[in-house]
Amino acid sequence: MSLDEIQDAPARGAEEPPRRTAGGWAALRPLLLRMHFYAGLLIAPLLFIAATTGLLYAASWQAEKIVYADELTVPRVGERALPLSDQVRAARDAEPGGEVTAVWPAPDADDTTRVIMEKKGLAKGETLTVFVDPYTADVRGQLTTAGDALPLRAWLSEFHSSLQLGEFGRNYSELAASWLWVVTLGGLALWVGRRRTRAVRLVLPDRSATGRRRTLSWHGTVGLWAAAGLVVLSATGLTWSKYAGENIGQLQDRLGGATPSVTATLNAAGAAGGADEHAGHVMTDGMEMPPPTPTADVGIDEAVAAARAAGVTEDLRVTLPARGKGYVVKETDKQVPVHLDAVAVDPADGTVMDELRFSDHPLLAQATRFGIDLHMGLTFGLANQIALAALAVAVMFLVFWGYRMWWMRRPTKDRGLSVGRAQPRGAWRRLPATTLLPLAAVTAVVGWFVPMLGLSLVAFLLVDGVLGFVKRRRAGAVTEA
Repeated sequence: MSLDEIQDAPARGAEEPPRRTAGGWAALRPLLLRMHFYAGLLIAPLLFIAATTGLLYAASWQAEKIVYADELTVPRVGERALPLSDQVRAARDAEPGGEVTAVWPAPDADDTTRVIMEKKGLAKGETLTVFVDPYTADVRGQLTTAGDALPLRAWLSEFHSSLQLGEFGRNYSELAASWLWVVTLGGLALWVGRRRTRAVRLVLPDRSATGRRRTLSWHGTVGLWAAAGLVVLSATGLTWSKYAGENIGQLQDRLGGATPSVTATLNAAGAAGGADEHAGHVMTDGMEMPPPTPTADVGIDEAVAAARAAGVTEDLRVTLPARGKGYVVKETDKQVPVHLDAVAVDPADGTVMDELRFSDHPLLAQATRFGIDLHMGLTFGLANQIALAALAVAVMFLVFWGYRMWWMRRPTKDRGLSVGRAQPRGAWRRLPATTLLPLAAVTAVVGWFVPMLGLSLVAFLLVDGVLGFVKRRRAGAVTEA
């Protein structure tokens, strides 16, 4: 019998009553084996779906450059760009039924300017984007967009997060993200804790192995190399989730890590409002009224010039003044080194009312920003997207190898539909109290903070307990007979 086969023998044997053993790894390993087995078995299909849709999303950044090349690029780079006001006017003429809310000046010489409009008939979160040649003011096309995502990427993003099933579908992605880090860290502990004769087998697959040992070798080494990335994906994915995401947001706020925003509120005289919650409002006959929309407007070109003079220059997004608000000009270059500064500009005279530098954001807010952008494939551009695709492919293979090992460990070759058994029940009773009590406390706290993990874990324990009870009753009935 090989060393690997000796280690796996308990899982292949009949279920036995737990025996008291020494503490430490010898006591914890059977519990991790059972948890990893069932978590992988039940959650693996969701992880495979998330990996498949994530792979498509990672490729969408480059795909949309090809699919929407006519809208995104100009046919010929001119000597000088026209004023943004002329470009906005061309977009309004092309779509008179839309209300311009923002303008994204062309970031590169061969890019088009995006004029963002709100229009009746669009779904919540959608806008109409008109693409304008900055050199000729010719309209290159119109697309329904969601944020900065064009139709292809917007559809794939929603497919990845909810399978296009709305709020109900978001539960799938939250459940997958909730368990991904648990399965990853559990598997990592099991792989690192295995006894091996050669240290290189920890980081490289054993090509001389055959059968299940060969599959396990690939499963373990690929999981080891992918572990850090998978934990980051799980953590950042949970920030967008409905239940855990709300808890994460509240915790971040309490720790002083909320993301700040530039102040663009005008007071009655047209200047920036103060910290008072009623700043920017006028009292008329004892009633509080919002300030009127400023009649004077220096225009978008002056506002952008003021922002550039203040150092806001990279990949700009300009939000036009609304009632009681000034211009907001933000940088959105999220690749390292990031450029995410923002200023508010008074439309009456073009002065900068407020500035917000990314370096002034709380450290936790900066870390959250980096994490989200890594998850989306933005921070390192194409290299980031390739890494995401590699992680997605790794998850797909890990799931395949996991199910393959389950099948290969079936007890008899002649029973074609039989499969491998889990670690026997009662592994937790082998743990000493000094390990069991802290472990139970941490599990309870994590389960409350990540509700989809906690609820699914409770459901599993209940079902497993019922099945164990039924099995014992049947065994007792057979013994009495």
